[in-house]
Amino acid sequence: MGMITYAELKEKPKEFLAATGLHVNEFELILPRFKEKLTSMRPLDDRTKKGKHRQRRAGAGQKERLQTVEDKLVFILVYQKTYPLQTMLGLHFGLSQPRANYWVHYLMPILQQVLEDMRMTPERDPQGVGKHALVNESAPDLLIDATERRRQRPKDAQKQAEHYSGKKKAHTDKNLLLVNVHTRKVVYLSSTEKGNKHDKKIADENNILYPFNATLGKDTGFQGYEPQGVLTFQPKKSQKVKS
Repeated sequence: MGMITYAELKEKPKEFLAATGLHVNEFELILPRFKEKLTSMRPLDDRTKKGKHRQRRAGAGQKERLQTVEDKLVFILVYQKTYPLQTMLGLHFGLSQPRANYWVHYLMPILQQVLEDMRMTPERDPQGVGKHALVNESAPDLLIDATERRRQRPKDAQKQAEHYSGKKKAHTDKNLLLVNVHTRKVVYLSSTEKGNKHDKKIADENNILYPFNATLGKDTGFQGYEPQGVLTFQPKKSQKVKS
């Protein structure tokens, strides 16, 4: 299995977008801020990354696979975008599972802070959606959907039932998303819900405050969801030729 590196991935724009959720030019906008934050957290030469006194000189020992800042940013973006098991993440980047775990916990707060500073993170407060910068980058034409991700099967029988999604035939967690049709950016991300909770019920409970004159595309999972002052519609699926 070949290792994922920025140098190779940037030459494949479609794969780059699929793996990281960003176009190469968007990645390069984030990179200087990420590098600045990462450098500011670099330990003194006589200390390890965990703050302990070094037993060996800096640079000694096994060479780190994530050598460049670019590769570190690709690594954490791939994790955030695809949410793989850490064992699989490590295989893609030439890391052991414990080392992949270390880098996830080290880099994620840095990435989150950079995205927040650049105002690239979705709104988390449903009452703040109407005024959020990502919503107002263009006309407020939005799509609503629920996304599910697999989770470890709970040991408790009641929790098993609560997290079991009949749609996915697996135990899942669920979040509500709003996406701006024009920019294709996620502008709102709800708190995490149990996998068996109905999409419309989550939307009703979130009580999202939409911007004035917004349009909202929704699928059948949101049948009956009609927020006040919002024009809702059900997008038509493209007609594919049946083979």
